[in-house]
Amino acid sequence: MKDFVIICDVTCDLNEELRKRFNIEYVKGHMTTPEGKEIETVLEWKDFTHDEFYADLKKNPNGYSTSPASPEEFKIVFEKYLKEGKDILSLSISTGLSGTYNFSVAAAEMLKESYPKRKIICIDSLRFSTGFGLLAVRASLLREEGKSLDEVAKWVEENKCCLHEAGFLDDLSFVAAKGRLSKSKAFMGTLIGIKPMGEFDYNGLTTILGKVKGDKKAIDTAVEYMKKTIINPEEQIIFIANTNRLKQALLFKEKIQAELKPKEIIMTDVYPADGINIGPGLMNAVYFGTKISEGLVNEKKIFAEITSK
Repeated sequence: MKDFVIICDVTCDLNEELRKRFNIEYVKGHMTTPEGKEIETVLEWKDFTHDEFYADLKKNPNGYSTSPASPEEFKIVFEKYLKEGKDILSLSISTGLSGTYNFSVAAAEMLKESYPKRKIICIDSLRFSTGFGLLAVRASLLREEGKSLDEVAKWVEENKCCLHEAGFLDDLSFVAAKGRLSKSKAFMGTLIGIKPMGEFDYNGLTTILGKVKGDKKAIDTAVEYMKKTIINPEEQIIFIANTNRLKQALLFKEKIQAELKPKEIIMTDVYPADGINIGPGLMNAVYFGTKISEGLVNEKKIFAEITSK
């Protein structure tokens, strides 16, 4: 039976068009602005435009903060569909980054006694932003094929560590302001155009594989890395996201299309729930490929081989 609902938290970065296309629901979150105003985090540019948000975030890197939906807020969304007689697959941002998954589990537990005939399966995606979103899209496609809730949930658990990212985060001054790099190193890195390139790791975080210099080198390296880690690109939807690096993202798209020829490439936004913690310098692609190795041993070896040429 495919009549179950897929519900993500707000960090999936799936806009309204994609949510309608793939029939995916979501639970809103919360954020605080530099002025101390508390507003909802939603998957649209509601309180400011994309450019306004990232320009202000660059000026106020520590001025914004986020918090997930509470168990009660998850419960309200879940119950809406349980009342309609539908089961639920709930997907959440990596537990390496947030306690959101635990809140969804708590909500499911609250509803168990009232809806004994219904099923809620909660899954820690071990991913975030468009990586998380692409996992939800793949779950939706399996549902359309007629897979049951249990079958889809099993596939997600078995394949979430096959979801890769390739790209860079070049605004090191922002990363430093978040306490992840010394300010002197950040200044020098930004000054000489160093592009740190990362990959989703075994624990649901992103780890730096290495660094290259310049946009062109970064894009070329990312595509070569994708070639060595992707499986059946012609059958895949690939997401490309950026947080104020649209020019680079469009060049990246052209090169991926020419050299990998995927089924579809979708350009996506990174909304505030993720953007606040990522910063304005991201440009990456997410896709399915070989299983991520523990400690990124295989992935670091591949990256080293590419950059040594």
